Amino acid sequence: MESAKLIAGLTRIVRDVGLAEELAQEALVAALEQWPTEGVPPKPAAWLMTIAKRRGIDRLRREERRDQKYAEIARDLDVEQGDHAAEVAAALDDHIEDDLLRLVFVACHPVLSTDARLAMTLRVIGGLRTDEIARAFLVPEATIAQRIVRAKRTLAASGVPFEIPEGADRAARLSSVLEVIYLIFNEGYAATAGDDWLRPALCDEALRLGRILAELAPGEAEVHGLVALMEIQASRASARVDVSGEPVLLLDQDRGRWDQLLIRRGLTALERADSLGQPAGPYVVQAAIAACHARARTPEETDWTRIVGLYGVLAAMVSSPVVELNRAVAVGMARGPAEGLALVDALVAEGALAEYHLLPSVRGDLLVKLDRQEEARAEFERAASLTRNERERSLLLGRAADCASG
Repeated sequence: MESAKLIAGLTRIVRDVGLAEELAQEALVAALEQWPTEGVPPKPAAWLMTIAKRRGIDRLRREERRDQKYAEIARDLDVEQGDHAAEVAAALDDHIEDDLLRLVFVACHPVLSTDARLAMTLRVIGGLRTDEIARAFLVPEATIAQRIVRAKRTLAASGVPFEIPEGADRAARLSSVLEVIYLIFNEGYAATAGDDWLRPALCDEALRLGRILAELAPGEAEVHGLVALMEIQASRASARVDVSGEPVLLLDQDRGRWDQLLIRRGLTALERADSLGQPAGPYVVQAAIAACHARARTPEETDWTRIVGLYGVLAAMVSSPVVELNRAVAVGMARGPAEGLALVDALVAEGALAEYHLLPSVRGDLLVKLDRQEEARAEFERAASLTRNERERSLLLGRAADCASG
């Protein structure tokens, strides 16, 4: 977190995320070298910033560029050297929260691809190393390194300002920020590929970023909505897998293992979002759906009718076949599997989710409830052939085998 704050403060000064990251790393290395022998200074953050600025001045001098920035940084240093370090540190503190939020917006700028935004956010805000990001997304380390390098070049070449946008631009950029954080969370909650169903570190990191954003932007209902959604979903993490790491579906989970603290935090965040009096956005609505599950002591007590209604609201906001698929599941629970299957079959006819493994998985589940076992078996086998997650494939093949055995 201190690294992210440092990078944010430096980016405000040098207007270059890549350079700011390098200066921050140099300052942190200096701290590792000096603090063990000289002791930790009274104001570590101000010390790091001062060192980073001095390294920046050296860099600018060597490269004979950015004279104006050099003068600005040098003036700051002159103040500090005049025994006014405390005042400068206080001024830095005043900037930190805004700087961090600016950095979040820069890392998630639409000029970058989604993959680049994910990599940049985890690197500069989350503080993850390149190899950690690569391991999380199951891609070669060199690929992530290239994405980050290209992202920094793209930001620099595009002249993306280090500022929090206003009005419609802010809404659009905030949407991008929330999307990236939720993508990170979802990859941790249900891994796309690999041998593990969950990647808790990614969930934790996304939740931490969401909580930071909620502190930095307390007036944005959608931010609280996203935090509420992630808190409630994260509450089920330990119940989502059995002792051998196999996935456990929502209706089969031991709800006694759901984390009640996270549920309370999620419901509080949802109340905060509602209290702002803003029109509900997609994350607030999804959080409300998650809250319906969280409040039910058993699957039978779940208010599926309300969930169907909320999915209708969500579908009106976000026209997406995935939302329609989720609505079909809820309809199947509220009104019976035949009605749910009709909605799923409509999606099959559209062909929009032809390669999405959850479409045949949901269809297979509904067919089981209609006692059409042979058709269900074929659907589960097709779903297993489409997923890239080994744990999920094992679960689906097991369900197919259950259908075959009657």
